[in-house]
Amino acid sequence: MTLFKKLIVTTAAAIALMASPASAENLKIALVVKTLGNGFFDAAHKGAQEAAKELGNVDIIYTGPTTSTAEAQIDVVNSLIAQKVDAIAISANDKDALVPALKKAMQRGITVISWDSGVAPEGRQLHLNPSSNPLIGNMCVKLASDGLGSDKGDVAILSAASTATNQNIWIEEMKKVLPNYKNVNLVDTVYGDDLADKSYRETQGLIAKYPNLKAIIAPTSVGIVAAAQAVEDAGLVGKVNVTGLGLPSEMAGHVKAGSSKAFAIWNPIDLGYSATYLAYELKTGKAEAKPDAEISIGRMGKIKLDANNEAAMADPFVYDAKNVEEFAKIF
Repeated sequence: MTLFKKLIVTTAAAIALMASPASAENLKIALVVKTLGNGFFDAAHKGAQEAAKELGNVDIIYTGPTTSTAEAQIDVVNSLIAQKVDAIAISANDKDALVPALKKAMQRGITVISWDSGVAPEGRQLHLNPSSNPLIGNMCVKLASDGLGSDKGDVAILSAASTATNQNIWIEEMKKVLPNYKNVNLVDTVYGDDLADKSYRETQGLIAKYPNLKAIIAPTSVGIVAAAQAVEDAGLVGKVNVTGLGLPSEMAGHVKAGSSKAFAIWNPIDLGYSATYLAYELKTGKAEAKPDAEISIGRMGKIKLDANNEAAMADPFVYDAKNVEEFAKIF
């Protein structure tokens, strides 16, 4: 654990440490992540800062709990309400548990959106998906299938928390497309809670339980790294392929080692940028969250809200040995 992480001992301290200096005239937009110290969310923070600089009158408060639980995020939200922030953009650890706190925020005049991992509709004004859920689910299974080639093999899923909104939706979408991939035999789904050590142990358990395991799909940036390392440590490179969603900077070494042939992710910098831009557009009255509304997300173009006030930012992008080193320099 780094000295910086040790300093983040309470939710209030986390907010204080991660906040940018605020101006009385500037809008205070809080980017609330599932957990601090996660490379994916650190990259999203960079995007939020980019949007704030572009917009010119925005201060970013980057915060989140040190454990990936709804209870810890609720504490963060309550602290932000007390600070009287102008907007909250949150990636939720639990779509339902956060609703009462976020409803209270909206009642106090705070704009609330969710991004990455959603909140139930009554707890936010809109939700920004990183991509289309069906496309993400299909991509994860396709990558596993492509790795198998013409051979049929056992495949397992290593997820984050069992309550994580986005993880559960993606797993449902994966299961929907399984009939299209005859070489993929899904045998199990396990949960690493977005903790590296637990994800590593869960991977070891899968390897021991399924001797014919050929691929692991981890739709989580923490889990995919832990699974790839476990495969390498077990001497199973070339026998078990790890794929799913990950960060190029964290996966480049594993692609080079051969434990992962390819993986996918949207650009988290773009995601943090877009979430901040959306919160600004709503708070300033330049846009309204309603079905069929088209809202600007700056350099990313526009999104169009569906009947549930949800929209997708972009398609997932595949990283492999040909391009991962290039993108690893970015995020």
